[in-house]
Amino acid sequence: MAEIKHDLKEQVRELIYNTCIHLDDHQWEHWHDNCADNFNYAIRAFSPEVQADIKYHGGDKEYMQSITSMLSKHNSDQSPLRRHCTVYRVDVAADGKSAAAISSLAVYQTQLDGINSHVDAGTTSIFLVGRYNDKFIIDGDSIKFEDREVRLDTRRLDKGTHWPI
Repeated sequence: MAEIKHDLKEQVRELIYNTCIHLDDHQWEHWHDNCADNFNYAIRAFSPEVQADIKYHGGDKEYMQSITSMLSKHNSDQSPLRRHCTVYRVDVAADGKSAAAISSLAVYQTQLDGINSHVDAGTTSIFLVGRYNDKFIIDGDSIKFEDREVRLDTRRLDKGTHWPI
C-alpha cells in the first residue's frame, strides 16, 4: 500500500504541474478535462481591513467552462502569465480514493506593449503570490480536481483580470 500511495502522490504532483502548463498556454479544455463534474474553483484572500475572506472569482465546472470559452472575446490585457508552482505536500486518503495538496504559487507577467505608464514593454514582474489548496477524487487510474482554492497573499490585482489562476 505504501508504494501505491507514493505512486498516487507522484501522479497528483504531475497533474498539478501539467495544469500550470495548460493554464499558461490557455489550453482551457485540457484544464477542464482534469476537473471532476462536481469541481469547484475559487480565488480568495483574507482582508485585514474587513477581517474576512474576499472571493475574487470562482464557480463550479460549468461556470468556469463558460468563463474560459468567452475569454477570447474579452477586451483584456493579453500579456502572458507564467505560473511557477512548487508542490509542498500531497496527502492521500487511507482508502486511496481522494487526496489533498498544498502548493506554493508565484505568477509572473511579461508586458507585451507597455500599456501601463509605469511598466515598459517586455518587463516581467510578479503578478501575484499565493497557494493552491487542492482536493482530488481518485477513481482507479483517474485523478481529477474536485476543488481548487487559490489562496492569495497578493490582494491588489489588475483590472480586467478574468483568467483562471
